[in-house]
Order: sequence, then structure tokens, then C-alpha cells
Amino acid sequence: MSTTHEIQFREPSARVIEGAVPSACVEPEGELRELSGEKMVLNMGPSHPSTHGVLRVVLELDGETIVRADPDIGYLHRGDEKIAENMTYNQFVPYTDRLDYLAPLANNVAYVMAVEKLMGLTLPLRGQYIRVICCELARVSSHLLGVGCFAMDLGALTVFMHTFTEREKIYNLAERLTGARFTTSYTRVGGQTRDLPPGWLDGLRKFCDEVLLALEESDQLLTRNRIWVDRTKDVGIVSAADAIDYALTGPNLRGSGVNYDVRRASPYLVYDQLDFEVPLGSVGDCYDRYMVRMEETRQSVRILRQCIDRIPGGADNRHAEPINVSDGKVFLPPKQKVLTGMEELIHQFMLVTQGVNAPAGEVYFGAENPKGELGFFIQSRGGGTPYRLKIRGPSFVNLSILSHLLPGHMISDVTSILGSFDFVMGECDR
Repeated sequence: MSTTHEIQFREPSARVIEGAVPSACVEPEGELRELSGEKMVLNMGPSHPSTHGVLRVVLELDGETIVRADPDIGYLHRGDEKIAENMTYNQFVPYTDRLDYLAPLANNVAYVMAVEKLMGLTLPLRGQYIRVICCELARVSSHLLGVGCFAMDLGALTVFMHTFTEREKIYNLAERLTGARFTTSYTRVGGQTRDLPPGWLDGLRKFCDEVLLALEESDQLLTRNRIWVDRTKDVGIVSAADAIDYALTGPNLRGSGVNYDVRRASPYLVYDQLDFEVPLGSVGDCYDRYMVRMEETRQSVRILRQCIDRIPGGADNRHAEPINVSDGKVFLPPKQKVLTGMEELIHQFMLVTQGVNAPAGEVYFGAENPKGELGFFIQSRGGGTPYRLKIRGPSFVNLSILSHLLPGHMISDVTSILGSFDFVMGECDR
């Protein structure tokens, strides 16, 4: 089966506004110069509902047409990278929840896999399947919110209600799995904090059936809606060349027709054993980015169903398949053994006080997160803390194209474009 699913929505429009300033915005020459009014500078955000957090875009306007746009970020900056350099590897896991705080389970996985790459660790098969389930659940949750808020920004409140009803079910599943609804901190270097609870996979299977029904209802409400189509088609066109030049990743890159998905290009966990397709757009406008996210959600449900059927040990893990590495110097030993064995007690003491003993070296690991490629670069000089840690936040990189993309559009188009990019400022500012 082909790994690429091209979404052919319609023929590209001849009206290309990508990065171009309409002639009406060009300052007149000669005697017409006196008739030209002064341009106005308008701050959109950081306290604006459609900026999805604390993004400030400084717009220079000629009438209602944008002549210049400068994104201004940093209002949420917390210094996560420097914090990581003063913590043990496992202590930093809760901070990854606060990057893309709409997909904390996926952030946990991406970070610890960078550390495990540094240490040369490979998880047992059941543990890998659990991580894939976490990543795809996070993708479904993030895309439901992205589409719901995008629709609400343009006035379609009913879609928002549908998508958030389904996200609440994901939070219920996350609570049963991790003990927390929002900031999960579930993954650890070398494994997970606990195995799947009894009956959890049955609840996940039921959710997969229900979310597809809700997705179809949202599809019927939006995809052929006249207002939605007028506000998104041929708006915010990003060509494939520009998407590559500005290093876009995730649905924003694939919406421009570029077939790049980290799960396919550099497979990790068990993604190379799973059957799924990579949806692509054809024009690169807001409508394409919306359609790509809708289809990606369906593909994530397809992956989840395969994981439910194939996970070693099944739902109740009758054969006690391991989910964590067995090295006591990497992962905390079982509490019962800590209470009865001296070696396990020493291992727990060393792990809690000093952290895992990582070798010296440099690694980079990038995972296909809902917003794009979330990457971690770690430079280690040995010991339990990284010497340097750098985070590649996909939202930060994706927003870099705004200065090129927004000029030539109307003010009302900014809401459509920002909603279609589905960014989150937590990983943008870090």
C-alpha cells in the first residue's frame, strides 16, 4: 500500500497572493503620492483570542491590507533549556509537559528517547507499543483542539463543542493511565511509570469508534461550508519551496505537498511495523492545512487500533511482558525489591540522588509531534545531568514564515492563517 495519500480537493486557484504586496499597497509615484494616506501600525496580540496564547504580531497596514508583519515572541519564556542543565534527566520530564502543553504524552516520549539514544537503550516491545499509543493519542487530542479552535476563530462554534467533547474522553483515558489529566509526566528514561491499567485498552477501542463519528460530523459542518471555504481557500498559500526554505514541519509542511514525516523518514519505536498513510495537500493554503489535520486524525485512530490488536501481552498482560529496561542502574527497581534487597536499595538511592549515569557524547533526536518535529539536542560530559540541552520547538520554527506570508493579505485573513498553523506558545518561547 502506498505510504502517501494525496488529498485532491480542487484545482489551485490562479489567484496567488503568497508574500506579494498588492499594487494598491505600493506607494504611488509623482503627484499621486500626496493622495496616499499614512500607514498604520497595529498590535495584534498578545492579548487576542486568535493568537492562541501570547503571540504578538506587529502589523503595518495600508487601509485593511497588511504591508508588513513582525511576530514578537518571548512573553512566555521560562528558560527550559537552562533549567534542564541543572537537573537530572528524569527530573526534567515534567518540564517537557509544559512545552506543547496540549500533547504532553508525546513530549515526554520525544525527550526520553533522546536520552535513551545517548545511552544506547532499547525498550521492550510492549513498552514501545505503549509509547506509540501515547504519541497517537496526543496527536488526536492536539488536532481536535487545533481544528476546533480554528473553526471557533472563524465563527463555527458548534465544531468546537464536538471536538472538545472528544478531547474530554482522552483526558479521562490519560487520567486512568498516568494519574493526571493535563501534565502527565508518564514516561521515564528506560520505560514508563506503570503498565496499562485493566480494561484501559477496551476504553481506548471504544474511544476510537466514537471519535471517528464526531470527526465525520465536524467534516459535514465545515468542509463544504460556504463561509468556511471562502475564509480558508486560497488564503495563506505557502508553496512547497517556501515551506522547505523556512524549515516548516508537521501538517504545515505536508499541507504544501511536501512528503516528509519523521515516522516514515526516520522510523522510531514500532512505526515501521504499522500501516498508515501520510496525507498531503496540493495548494498549501489554510484549507489544505485543515484537511491534512482531519485526515491525520483518522490515520492516528488507524494506528491506535493496530496497537490495540498487536501489543504483546494483550490488554491484561497475562504473560507479564516487560515494559521497562531491566537495568537497575537505569530504571528504578520494584519497590518490593527495594524494601528487601540491599543492591536494589543502593540502585534507587543513586538514581534518585544523582540520576542515570549517561556517557559523554552528543545526540539529536527528533520525533513527529502533532505540531511538527520536536527535537532535543543533548551534549553530555558524563554523569546524571546534561552539559547542554537545546530544544527544537516546531511552533517556533513554523511561525518564522509569518513575516513572509502575511503581507498582501487583509486583516481578517490573519485569524484564518494563525488558526491554520495551529501553534502553541509553550514550545515557541520555551
